[in-house]
Amino acid sequence: MLVARYTHKKDLKAAIGLPLRYEETSFFGSEYKDNGSFSIVGSSAYDRQWYARVTMENGLIKKVV
Repeated sequence: MLVARYTHKKDLKAAIGLPLRYEETSFFGSEYKDNGSFSIVGSSAYDRQWYARVTMENGLIKKVV
């Protein structure tokens, strides 16, 4: 699962329209997509305080649920 480099989910929502700050954690290849949606966890891979579904368009955050 991708790790979001945002302290809170509201910080991720405030970044709509900007590139996603993230860290790949999968051993099985890249999970990040420039266009499409995927799940993300914050604020670290070990301290999972929140989860979100992110939709990307042309490398920019379009929607956060």
